[in-house]
Amino acid sequence: MGYPEDALAPEEELLLHRHPHWKSLVLPTATFLVSTMVAGFLVGLVQARLDGAAATWCGLAVAAAWIGLVGWRCVPPFVGWLTTHFIVTDRRVLVRTGVLTHTGIDIPMGRISNVQFRHGLVDRMLRTGTLVVVSAADDPIEFDDIPDVQQVHALLYRQAFDAQNQRPGDHHTTRYRRDEHGHEHRKGW
Repeated sequence: MGYPEDALAPEEELLLHRHPHWKSLVLPTATFLVSTMVAGFLVGLVQARLDGAAATWCGLAVAAAWIGLVGWRCVPPFVGWLTTHFIVTDRRVLVRTGVLTHTGIDIPMGRISNVQFRHGLVDRMLRTGTLVVVSAADDPIEFDDIPDVQQVHALLYRQAFDAQNQRPGDHHTTRYRRDEHGHEHRKGW
């Protein structure tokens, strides 16, 4: 088993595992491509205009500047994207981030009182957005750049609704619904 299966409790079912939307990597990718083109042009210019040790030192300076820029502006966002996990199980919502210092949030399904999403025009075209989860007695927690945010919203709403309608001791596949007279009826899924 790999991550996130290792983080699950016994008999907990993984429903969704996502990294942030790829749009968060657009600027680092553009920075990498542009800086690589500029560095390549400068190395070519240095080799055409200078000879000997001066060409070598200037080429090394360009390479060092390129490595510094890529290491500063491209690597951290990619590593952050790769190590950020948004996970939904049949029992809880988990968010894990970090490489050296790990942080995490766990929200039990039974404590979720409200699920919202928002996305602007660009986010709608890219099928991403911000998911807002409100748990009982806590401030809302916002998760940005969730891919397919509307589907994730619907899944979370269904899971939270089912968790609130579950009785202690029931199996997680047994649900209750109320009819128009307020009587509960058991239905198995």
